Amino acid sequence: MPPPKSMILRFESKNGQFRLTIPPNTLFTDLISPILDNLPKDVDSKTIKLSNRPHGGDERLLSMLKGITLDRVGMGHGDKVYLMYDEQPPVNGHSTPVSSNSMNSTNRLNGAPILPTEDLPIDPPSISSPTATIKSPWESVRQSPLDDKLDKQDGKISRPKDQKMCRHGPKGMCDYCMPLEPYDSKYLDERKIKHLSFHSYLRKINSATNKPELKSSYMPPLSELYYRVKRDCPSGHPQWPDGICTKCQPSAITLQAQPFRMVDHVEFSSPSMINTLLDFWRKSGSQRAGFLYGRYEEYTEIPLGVKAVVEAIYEPPQVGEADGVSLREWDNEKEVNELARLCGLEQVGVIFTDLTDAGSGDGSVVCKRHIDSHFLSSLEIAFAARLQAQHPKATKWSETGRFGSNFVTCVVSGDENSQIAITAYQVSNSAVEMVRVDIVEPSAEPSVMLVRDETDEGEQNRSRYIPEVFYRRINEYGANVQENAKPSFPVEYLLVTLTHGFPNEAKPLFTNSEFPVENREAVGEAQEIRDVGKQLAVEKKDPEQGVRAASDFHLICFMHGLGILSKEEEALLCRVATTHDLADGFQLLNTPGWATLLAILQESGERPSKRSFPFSGDESLDPSFSSSLRPSIVEDIAKRFYRTSLGS
Repeated sequence: MPPPKSMILRFESKNGQFRLTIPPNTLFTDLISPILDNLPKDVDSKTIKLSNRPHGGDERLLSMLKGITLDRVGMGHGDKVYLMYDEQPPVNGHSTPVSSNSMNSTNRLNGAPILPTEDLPIDPPSISSPTATIKSPWESVRQSPLDDKLDKQDGKISRPKDQKMCRHGPKGMCDYCMPLEPYDSKYLDERKIKHLSFHSYLRKINSATNKPELKSSYMPPLSELYYRVKRDCPSGHPQWPDGICTKCQPSAITLQAQPFRMVDHVEFSSPSMINTLLDFWRKSGSQRAGFLYGRYEEYTEIPLGVKAVVEAIYEPPQVGEADGVSLREWDNEKEVNELARLCGLEQVGVIFTDLTDAGSGDGSVVCKRHIDSHFLSSLEIAFAARLQAQHPKATKWSETGRFGSNFVTCVVSGDENSQIAITAYQVSNSAVEMVRVDIVEPSAEPSVMLVRDETDEGEQNRSRYIPEVFYRRINEYGANVQENAKPSFPVEYLLVTLTHGFPNEAKPLFTNSEFPVENREAVGEAQEIRDVGKQLAVEKKDPEQGVRAASDFHLICFMHGLGILSKEEEALLCRVATTHDLADGFQLLNTPGWATLLAILQESGERPSKRSFPFSGDESLDPSFSSSLRPSIVEDIAKRFYRTSLGS
């Protein structure tokens, strides 16, 4: 029987089914146009694939089947073909062809190769409404290298062969020895891990949100909490507070313990930095606060864990009192952050003391924070929430390009044994959003948080929408009941506890901690130009000792305030302080800025050793530079800096 003049092919895609009547000798590439006529307009023709099965079949790009006819591959009347394709990214609300300079990434979900020049990652923009999302955040958001590293790990928890239950060979696997998921509840309970790590939580919700084996459209599994009235409501009514409806008003809030934490552990690189912080309390009896500078690393004690490694504590301007600290305006915060960046560090948290001497004379302190009192007061939770809101975490797994924060809060206080101890916390994402929207406010009772009332007088309160807030608790009859959080609720619902500790072998980034700490005039300690000369002057001809002398974060910040070194010389100084490289030390020694610093130290009376400053005992200063400075100019500069150091 001769073949028919035409045949019917059935096509099925994620957008529906259709059929085409075509001759058997039709080329595959000739099907592109009729197929596109039956698909949405934003389909990229270069990504159309044909398969003989809906899932797991042989897939071929339609554009690659050039010169091949339908009858050549044995396709006949009534056969069914499955289509897979990608949509073109919209630009300004309209679909346009994908150009070579479009926003791409090596993490493209369809596996297409991307040139490095095509990738122009962006930082997540500030969000003002829940609709301010990013198109394809997994391609455009630049997250930290640590997050990229953890994303590539499977996170499975390997288990050895069970000698009692396993009946297979050495290369086999069964339910008793197969690897566990990083969010396995039984494994976490056995090791008393209270909170999932962020990446373990991400794997858990992503496995429920997206099924890669179904080849369905991808949805970012994370979304930021939003407790505000939505702007530009589609119902057409006036904006809040003139109008509101069920589409734009926020839903009721049910508080519960956050199952995950953004950071699992806080590690202080050296105990000396904590002792330096405590010295202020020992001398004055007043509390002290400081910002933690460090980096984030992988924490192997917890599946896919993250730890904050603290390398320095910077104490901003503040007024210490016996029961707290009042922070003043920190004018040079951006400059300190830039110096930390040159040292490979960033602002990772805040630490403050809450100590009261027990009066026994043995160094014991009063235990204020315990299960019957509070661990973090409502005022401290609001303070931590504001700081976490200022340090959002960029992630490609969120539709807004950011989710939560890695910023930590540490408290130095007395434990149950009346010993000085450190505790580390974060506040939940719900707490950050409620503080940002001004739904809650601190209470005079440190263990409870107040919910604001819309009926309060004031123009601001009339324009604020306070949603219903609930929390669950065990009542006096042992039943799990839901309670209205108004007017107050316990602060424990907003806390996330972290672990902390010190390394077994201390290898701090900054090897010197003798330079005076900033902003300690209240205890008679001030940073002066003569302190620089004392620290950098090396009596012995030991280059390594000179490198260690410059490895001090407080010294680097003070030298930046002098304004002597250029930006390139400051970057070199930071590299010397962190890498302890003698070659960089000799290079810094021969810079003009360093020679100027030495001239000022000499004229101010803080003359370092003649033949050892500060990296070598045999290198002398460039005589041409010192001779080019007129004595009067050097004297004026020295007097100016000397007066500045005295605070006049």
